[in-house]
Amino acid sequence: MPKSEGPASSFDLFGFRVSGLAFMKLRACQFEFSFPRPALVMGIVNVTPDSFSDGGRFLDAEAAVTHALQLVEQGAEIVDVGGESTRPGALAVAEGEELRRVIPVIERLAGQIKVPISIDTVKPGVARAALAAGASIVNDVAGHRANDALWRLVVETGAGYVCMHAQGTPQTRQANPVYTDVVREVGEFFSERLGQLNDCGVRQEQVILDPGIGFGKTVEHNLQLLGATRGFTKLGCPLLVGVSRKSFIGKLLGAELGARLPAALACACLAVAAGAQIIRAHDVAETVQAIRMTEAILSKRNE
Repeated sequence: MPKSEGPASSFDLFGFRVSGLAFMKLRACQFEFSFPRPALVMGIVNVTPDSFSDGGRFLDAEAAVTHALQLVEQGAEIVDVGGESTRPGALAVAEGEELRRVIPVIERLAGQIKVPISIDTVKPGVARAALAAGASIVNDVAGHRANDALWRLVVETGAGYVCMHAQGTPQTRQANPVYTDVVREVGEFFSERLGQLNDCGVRQEQVILDPGIGFGKTVEHNLQLLGATRGFTKLGCPLLVGVSRKSFIGKLLGAELGARLPAALACACLAVAAGAQIIRAHDVAETVQAIRMTEAILSKRNE
């Protein structure tokens, strides 16, 4: 699997030309995106009682579907549905319970929206059922897995696959994250995983890379990774960045959970300016507006 960016290209935004970006494709079942193009926003739908930011608000399937439809109306071009919290210290959820939470939501959304649905899970059984119900992307927060069952499912179905770097498990990952050089180690992880995915039969155009901000990283690690965003965009796959409402913002700035949007938007805009193609967010309308302004400004810088 190639590990370098493609030829430079450009896209039009509000009549402006944004150029000098790498050309690549993302294929996820029946969906296809060609880059460069305006950055995609992935809207978050947590069908859980214990997610760090909105746990319990959308545990009811009706509430989750309504919320997802609102996110699409606000500009989300991917909807990410999860039934198991990955916050630090979260307890594992049985597969049957995770299926009970997410499958009714995905089934209903698949008949109502025309954007890809992503299933946020580490379980091959949940991923298979979700893809059968209408999802087209698997968001794997255990990209460091040793078992290739989930990868083989991606090959079988043609689904998109988010390969996220994480250290440890939700129960252990924030206890004492240690790296010699976090940027180098995450880059090496991506290169190694791309090779393994290729060997398994996953095509490069199915893969999205995610450095896993907040997943087994200190505040300093997260800042270093965000500062190195441009380097991760040169691996030939779309890069996803997710910082929405995360605890490192609170630790750095003293911001409570409900007051972290400005900092998250700053991170999102800088990531897009550095070449990230997908931003995962709770606050979709604000994120879309911020990154579209960023892209409009970038289009003038390239003239």
